[in-house]
Amino acid sequence: MLGLKLPTDPRWVNIVEKNIEDILTDHAFCEQKATSTAISLIVGFPEYTELVKEMVALVKEEISHFKMVHDKILERGWTLGRDRKDDYVIELMKFFPKGGSRTTQLVHRLLYAALIEARSCERFRLLSEELEDKELAEFYRKLMVSEANHYTMFLGFARQYGDRQEVDKKWQDLLDFEAQIMKDLGKKETIHG
Repeated sequence: MLGLKLPTDPRWVNIVEKNIEDILTDHAFCEQKATSTAISLIVGFPEYTELVKEMVALVKEEISHFKMVHDKILERGWTLGRDRKDDYVIELMKFFPKGGSRTTQLVHRLLYAALIEARSCERFRLLSEELEDKELAEFYRKLMVSEANHYTMFLGFARQYGDRQEVDKKWQDLLDFEAQIMKDLGKKETIHG
């Protein structure tokens, strides 16, 4: 369903299980960045009324996810650690050239967002199925559903605002590029890396 070309190596869960505090901190910041992305789409493209309405709803949902993850951190007696750079997103952002029309910029941002959500969904599924911590596994199962909805929403908007054939070609090319990135990732206690 997600269209990802290279699945995460299931051994990544072993790394996560040894570093639960780190993965929860990284996850919390991923939710914060998703909130920021939605806000930046509102600020950058206010004339797209349907997009703005959906992004307002997404801001509320993503910040609630941040709170849920933060609460998990606090329940375990930890504090939110510092944000770290996201190697996955840094590499992914190199795919599309800078510039172009406003519509092109919007489509590219929507495709990036769709792919990040798709990879998050895939990782959450893996955590929900493989974590020995059953309470945390159930937590990730619930979040997985939201991520799938976000992925389809972003991809749908990209197809709505751009030329459908061109967008679908860019999407496939981006998926291929992402698969190459993933060959070098999956060895750290981060949601994407």
